[in-house]
Amino acid sequence: MASAPAPDFVWRQSGGRYSPAVAETDTERTFRFERWRAISGGVLESAATTFLLLIAVKHFQAGATAKALLSIGGSLGLLCGPMVVGVVERLRLPAAQAASRLAAAGGVCLLIMAAVPTQAVYITGGMLAMALASAIIPLMTQVYQDNYPEALRGRLFSRALMIRIGAALLFSAAGGWALDKHLDWFRVLLLLFGVAYFFSSWCFSRLPSRPLTPSGSSHPLRAFRYVREDRLFRWTLICWMLMGFANLMMYPLRVEYLANPQYGSKLNVGEVALYVGVVPNLVRFALSPLWGWLFDRMNFFVMRIVLNLGFALGIVSFFVNPDNTTSLLVGAIVFGAANAGGDVAWGLWVTKLAPPDRVADYMSVHTFFTGVRGVAAPLLAFHLVGTTGFGTLAWICGGLIVLSALMLVPEVHSGRALRKSVPLVEEVSE
Repeated sequence: MASAPAPDFVWRQSGGRYSPAVAETDTERTFRFERWRAISGGVLESAATTFLLLIAVKHFQAGATAKALLSIGGSLGLLCGPMVVGVVERLRLPAAQAASRLAAAGGVCLLIMAAVPTQAVYITGGMLAMALASAIIPLMTQVYQDNYPEALRGRLFSRALMIRIGAALLFSAAGGWALDKHLDWFRVLLLLFGVAYFFSSWCFSRLPSRPLTPSGSSHPLRAFRYVREDRLFRWTLICWMLMGFANLMMYPLRVEYLANPQYGSKLNVGEVALYVGVVPNLVRFALSPLWGWLFDRMNFFVMRIVLNLGFALGIVSFFVNPDNTTSLLVGAIVFGAANAGGDVAWGLWVTKLAPPDRVADYMSVHTFFTGVRGVAAPLLAFHLVGTTGFGTLAWICGGLIVLSALMLVPEVHSGRALRKSVPLVEEVSE
């Protein structure tokens, strides 16, 4: 499927334009529409990380269970990844066309949420919309591998990622300002999120893609055999589960910690968006190219250990005192820096372990276990924080993440033998 890039592809990209004298390749077409889709992807990212939960807290005064259910929507989609890939494979749908249909369904969910602003519809629609976004990830993995040549893959991937982060940053600031002025404008935000989803659907539909290669098995859990057969893959998944569970416990609590006055916070909606969305995304935007460069050159397990320690430090710093703006700022900055590396590591690490023709299978297992902890962690966190308090829970989770880093130390020697990376699409990171 992948077509070789034109000889002057890099030169034409560096000039920011395409030459009309040369036919557009699959690589160029994919990159062109991925850059456009990155804008709507950033808007939707701000919805998932900040605004859907913020609206639930501020407008609906949602309870712990409702807030937890809304937080696990994306994880439900990750859990369904292997099954979605299996269905698309059996239907012989081109991967990008299947992604387009899922994105359109997400747009419908958000329009219904805007039209019927009740808590039940809001929570249900939000869960479905975020689940559909996550279910697309394995399908786009195939598109990236087919259409981006290895020599340019990382560069093209990172450029689209930068646009997505920038869009998330700008929309977090604008949306926070709007809700701070008029909380009732949340329906307008939901409408804009729906429009972003439909635009993503259109961009997906324009991507060159092919049906998934038949695996020879119709069992939806066939990929899990690699957990049994590949020791290094299995051990890394265990360490990632420990770190990811702790990190995902604290991640949705950031909004609750700053937005709910019962915990001592005196911040308005705009300030919450600043510390939860704007500052971390600004740091993430600035450091993403650095982490991409390091991933290609650094021992993966050393990089993972450094990231784990960064996440632990960010959690402890952030949850020290909601009235201490210095600790909030430090926590937001450290979290943004670690999350920038997490973007790369989460989406790329299986390509260092998996055989080239089994990357999608390894990725589906990885996303499945991310979904498991993503579903369980927020449910436990929202109920546990009432008895332990934010400070104690932050120290516990930070300790678990440090433990996961120590468990990876013996595997540092294995990282020297891992093959070069092949970037995959990534929408959720830990």
